[in-house]
Amino acid sequence: MAQMTDEFNLTYITLGGHVELEKYKFLYFAVMLTAYILILCSNSTIFCLIWIEKSLHEPMYIFIAGLLFNSVMFSTNIYPKLLIDLLSEKQITTLSFCSFQGFIYYSLTGSEFFLLASMSYDRYVSICKPLQYHTIMRRTTVKILLALAWLLPACQLMPSAVFSNTLKICNFTLNGIFCNNAISRLYCATPKSSYLIYGVFILINTVFLPLLFILFTYTKIFIICYRSCREVRKKAAQTCLPHLIILISFTCLCSYDIIIARLEINLPQTARFILTLQVILYHPLFNPIVYGLKMKEVSRHLRRLFCQGKLCIRTDVGRVVISVVIQVQRPDVPPV
Repeated sequence: MAQMTDEFNLTYITLGGHVELEKYKFLYFAVMLTAYILILCSNSTIFCLIWIEKSLHEPMYIFIAGLLFNSVMFSTNIYPKLLIDLLSEKQITTLSFCSFQGFIYYSLTGSEFFLLASMSYDRYVSICKPLQYHTIMRRTTVKILLALAWLLPACQLMPSAVFSNTLKICNFTLNGIFCNNAISRLYCATPKSSYLIYGVFILINTVFLPLLFILFTYTKIFIICYRSCREVRKKAAQTCLPHLIILISFTCLCSYDIIIARLEINLPQTARFILTLQVILYHPLFNPIVYGLKMKEVSRHLRRLFCQGKLCIRTDVGRVVISVVIQVQRPDVPPV
């Protein structure tokens, strides 16, 4: 029995970040399921629209599609397991799955910054070097930037995933509702200096360098726009403002994970729970809202898509009504 208990403790860990789960489990489940469906539908709709519409097959919209696809993968990495946990008697997960979930979580987070950096580079070339745009931003260039955005963060995190498998677990309760940096508190002895150095290295490569590059490109864009005519400034605002809004919101949400989990700052469980929900709820829903409403071309195609759907429904209903009226107005006996 003791051997089975030891094996259980070595294999499974408990997710202890939920707040009053027994009391509000069905409310939590309804909210999370609704949010997940909205995330899948909204992101997939705009992604498929960009995929289908040939007029949107431009680098800027392709990078937007990459961001939306990244949001779908990010949510799918968290929500299915979270929904299962909300209805389960015990919120447990295997250590291997927890490590995998954490790896995917931070890999996709890094990909988000690289995709935003690629978008800023595209806007920089479009506004600051318009005559060279089609020469620089070729289809091959876009494919390379997309591949690097998803491969570089994953490759940088791979040594951490391999190294964590060699460490022994002493604590079996994770203070969270899914696996993130808090998993580092479960290990018996983690070399603090090497762990911090490696964490800083990942942080610089996946967050600060893309942010510095984005700030550099947008500074150049603002300088060019300030010296240009009103039409250029208007065009730059229409295309750059949504990217900046997404960048600021995502950076603020990621700062929570860095400050709280990596620096091991203690917060009340309720506050930690609310902040965690904001990370998984806010940003995946914010992306399609901003790009669906603020990007002029995407918004125009969305309106046309939904208006055509309504028009088809009304046309079908109208045909049924007309046919019924015709049948009513065809009496078998002529009126006296």
